[in-house]
Amino acid sequence: MAKIKICGITHSDDAVAAVAAGADALGFVFYPKSSRYVAPEVAREIALKLGAFTVLTGLFVNATRGEINEVLARVPLHLLQFHGDETSEFCESFHRPYMKAIRMRPDINLAEVFKNYASASAILLDAYKPGTPGGTGEMFDWARVPKNPSIPVVLAGGLTSENVAQALAATNVYAVDVSGGVEAAPGRKDKEKIKRFIINARKFQ
Repeated sequence: MAKIKICGITHSDDAVAAVAAGADALGFVFYPKSSRYVAPEVAREIALKLGAFTVLTGLFVNATRGEINEVLARVPLHLLQFHGDETSEFCESFHRPYMKAIRMRPDINLAEVFKNYASASAILLDAYKPGTPGGTGEMFDWARVPKNPSIPVVLAGGLTSENVAQALAATNVYAVDVSGGVEAAPGRKDKEKIKRFIINARKFQ
């Protein structure tokens, strides 16, 4: 059964609704340039209102070690998600599970990516848009997703309740990650869209 992550959480009621609907993981964006950015103190308040078995993920884009450690000191994160140019050594240095996001440029060598980030808990594949580290709301060709990856793959990019079952059927990935596809506005989730997304994702199982 594919896991489901709802990313870009900025309010506690959205987080509670996502967990109640069946989300396995939630994502907090600690990238100040993002419209879904959440301050560490707010993320901490949200995290403390959730149960113990939801994976809380912190998303970073070329953040410094000090910035990441400051977040880790405040927010009880289980998983780190790196969307920038971070090396595997940097990702590993925080001594907790991490996921490396890869934007699917036309010339990307996924075999090399999987080799270089062999210590990752998962590789997230997202659409490529120049100058944008993620959250584009755009899709890429799902035929490019590896069929038998050495590391679990998380599919992102343009997913909605209307196409998530098709995406899972086409790729058989470990997990799906959605943000804009279940929003009423950037950073604010639509509870009905979350429910439909999760129901349709589960239908494929």
